[in-house]
Amino acid sequence: MHSPIITPAQMRTAEETAFARGITAEKLMEEAGAGIACAIRKFFPRPGKGIVFAGKGHNAGDALVAARYLARAGWQIETRLTVPEPELSPLTSEKLAALRAQKGGSGVFIPTIILDGLLGLGAHPPLREPIRAACREINSLGQSGAHVIAIDLPTGLDGDSGQADPDCVVADFTVTVGCAKSGLVADSALDFVGRLEVVALDDLWRDELPLVPEVAIPESLQGLVPRRKYSAYKNQFGRIGIVAGSRGFTGAALMCSLGALRAGAGLVELFVPEEIYEIIATAAAPEVMVKPVRSYSKLLDEAIDIWALGPGMGQSRAAQILKLVREARQPMVIDADGLNILARQMAVLKKARGPRLLTPHPGEMKRLFPKRELARAELARTFCAKYPVTLLLKGSRTIVAEAGRPLSYNTTGNPGMATGGMGDVLTGVCSGLLGAKLSPNDAARVGAWLCGRAAELALSRGGASEESLLPGDVLGQLGAAFTELRVPVR
Repeated sequence: MHSPIITPAQMRTAEETAFARGITAEKLMEEAGAGIACAIRKFFPRPGKGIVFAGKGHNAGDALVAARYLARAGWQIETRLTVPEPELSPLTSEKLAALRAQKGGSGVFIPTIILDGLLGLGAHPPLREPIRAACREINSLGQSGAHVIAIDLPTGLDGDSGQADPDCVVADFTVTVGCAKSGLVADSALDFVGRLEVVALDDLWRDELPLVPEVAIPESLQGLVPRRKYSAYKNQFGRIGIVAGSRGFTGAALMCSLGALRAGAGLVELFVPEEIYEIIATAAAPEVMVKPVRSYSKLLDEAIDIWALGPGMGQSRAAQILKLVREARQPMVIDADGLNILARQMAVLKKARGPRLLTPHPGEMKRLFPKRELARAELARTFCAKYPVTLLLKGSRTIVAEAGRPLSYNTTGNPGMATGGMGDVLTGVCSGLLGAKLSPNDAARVGAWLCGRAAELALSRGGASEESLLPGDVLGQLGAAFTELRVPVR
């Protein structure tokens, strides 16, 4: 199941097609509201207080249905209407009455969430009163500690272009219905949309759209990591060779090796310079085989299935690294200093004998592909049209690109991941997934989703905060993320 990114016009066409098949607006609203409530409980497992800001249309109806399900689960719900009740659409009015009939929780509740159900896809900036005042109030509450959840899209954001009104709702989460809309993944929309979650509607979208950009959701990824057979043994899951670490940068090598192990690698061999061998050998997990290296060129003779190269490696042996990148026939994940070395001789990528997965952050991408003033999606497409690689362009909305494959936007993660070492874990996770015989494109999409979801679980279940989140917290939640990938929360 793919989750294509569509325009608001395509969404309206999909709804009209569903109505023509006999699906009612109420059925879609009930399905959407139930999915929205489920998504909220995924991020906030304990009941809290919910404040619903409702307009008069069906977007408000979706929010009110979601609130009813939350009230049933023990949440305390408050509604704030922007129009007199007689002006509500008939279906929205019906859902408001159903919410009021549902008994909710009572007492003191933490957390507090705000549901932005003011306007739907049919609205475009600029905002008008009284909606503008409601948006300002939502943003004020968000600044005071409440978590803002936009229903379908933040009010004030254009669903096509991603352009925002000055008073656009700034959401922590956007729960979009049916499919992600094009404006939600625009670079300019990132800080208004926040974490993007898709509520798929079984009765709504049926068309296959080849090579249309998509968002990565559990339903589209879960079949890529099948359960292991009872007869499984370690050689079926790859011998991962990690080339990482240098004096002063030993932690990167350690985190990368743990990422590979936690992603299911059969065997992990960590190749480090001789001068740091004793430090790494003492500090590494006992499951990791640490081996000293004099010349990286000689690694071509090693019996390795997958290579991961770059974290904390330094750039002192650039010629040897370039030879390894060019000559190794095995799939290879290239990150950090591996990318910095590669930036000096990009032609090496066109001569590489095996598949290559590059995982740059924005700064590294500028070194790989300088003087490109393009939106991130166009940058990724242009790069992959020139070089025969899979690109995982890291960021708050990580993009995975490859020539001939749909562009994919990751949906998971949080601002707490903006700390050193997260990329090292991701490199290890991707290499471990390659060891399970995933393609580079699949390993990149699954790896980004897993690491982002593990970071979310560290906050919602592990007691971490965005400020305190560490790569080790992500490693500790990877198992739960794998489990959720196979059995999505509903």
